[in-house]
Amino acid sequence: MVNVTFVLASGARLPVEIDEGESAREAALYNDVPGIDGDCGGACACATCHVHVDPAWIDRVGRLPPDSMEGQLLQFAEGATANSRLACQIRMTDRLNGLILHVPEQQY
Repeated sequence: MVNVTFVLASGARLPVEIDEGESAREAALYNDVPGIDGDCGGACACATCHVHVDPAWIDRVGRLPPDSMEGQLLQFAEGATANSRLACQIRMTDRLNGLILHVPEQQY
């Protein structure tokens, strides 16, 4: 199991566990994390699973080239930053055990 903590806009911290190989989106949905909708089912097509990777973790998760599909979607996401990622594109591995993801105040 991989541990990931979602930090809500209110500052509330929601620690959850997910199997390796699952996505951070699935970790959020399986554990009812508010603010993560994942409307497209994880197909990298909607940006409703937008998260901000904690600065301490961004090098492990990786930044996106703006010309990637994910990068193009994030250009239209409310409040996107250099640490923005789509949770559906973050595959949970043991290397990401302890990951901290911040949920934006809104997704649209």
